[in-house]
Amino acid sequence: MGLWVEGLSVARTACTPAHPAPSWMGMPYRRITRHVVAPDGTRVAWHTHLGDLMEPAAEGVLRPRNTVLLTNGIGTSENFWRYIVTSLEQDHRVVHWHYRGHGGSEESRSGDYSVGTHVGDLERVTEEVMARGDGRPPHQVAFSMGVRVLLELYRRRPDLVPGMTLIAGPPGAPGSGYEGLAEWAMLSTVREVFRVLTPAVPVATPVVRAVLGSRFAYPLARAVGALRPRAPRDDIDEFLYALRTMSPKAYWYTLRGLAEGHAWDVLPSVRVPTFIIAARDDTLVPLREMIRMRDALPHARWLQVDDAGHAGLLEAGTEISDAVRSFLVNEHPRASERWSQVESLPSAPA
Repeated sequence: MGLWVEGLSVARTACTPAHPAPSWMGMPYRRITRHVVAPDGTRVAWHTHLGDLMEPAAEGVLRPRNTVLLTNGIGTSENFWRYIVTSLEQDHRVVHWHYRGHGGSEESRSGDYSVGTHVGDLERVTEEVMARGDGRPPHQVAFSMGVRVLLELYRRRPDLVPGMTLIAGPPGAPGSGYEGLAEWAMLSTVREVFRVLTPAVPVATPVVRAVLGSRFAYPLARAVGALRPRAPRDDIDEFLYALRTMSPKAYWYTLRGLAEGHAWDVLPSVRVPTFIIAARDDTLVPLREMIRMRDALPHARWLQVDDAGHAGLLEAGTEISDAVRSFLVNEHPRASERWSQVESLPSAPA
């Protein structure tokens, strides 16, 4: 919500007019929101965090700074990023964008929520972010589903990914990337289940929203292990609010798209500084999948966060944000230089 001026919005919260925010919500972000327009006409939102800067001069001050672009997980509310944003926004240009049907972005006008479509949206957002900044591509940070989207962007446009931080997300659904019959059968079953259940989404939506809005949602997530004891209640309530108020069609078709294909084959080609962050107690993205990705990227820096699950960005927010900052400030520049030197070496004679 904010004041629209010449096609942009200066905002303090992520709430949409169609769903008035509960009294406990109130994001501390100060930001400028813009949109890119996809080929099918869908308006995809991205916004620049202002930190403590005064709005009239903020973008001029931010323009020469190193840029960090944040890519969500499916259904993720932007408060998941609050520790990283708070840590970086005072000396970096921090930008965040929303998938179709999430946050400030429109539902897909073509009805397309495939991974490839999200990759195209990230490509356009990245180019616009560069054009309004110093022209250099941003360091890309991705969470959960965003890891798959970012790796697919690297496949398509490696020039837009000078470095990446991959948090609690594998290159594909668990079991993908293997050639065994068991894994193929499991994924085929999952895809068929998605297909069969799709007609029931409109019927199930009111029930799911009722559960997400009930006082049982948080303790239930704790009981099944999806949340650790240190998961902050207000932040999780805000996530549940965002989840139950978003488009069920956008959520379902985006989730269904994740079961198709994978980006495991991209990993051998990665030649940029990479930081992988995994949560030991993640029940949605098993630790073994993150370790498998680490083993495929031997040059990557690795952090395993204990006593944290899939909501680790909130449960271990300070630990993760400090580690990301250290990577960006201390290791990323040197790693980038090393990689550029490796890439410029002449090939050995045959």
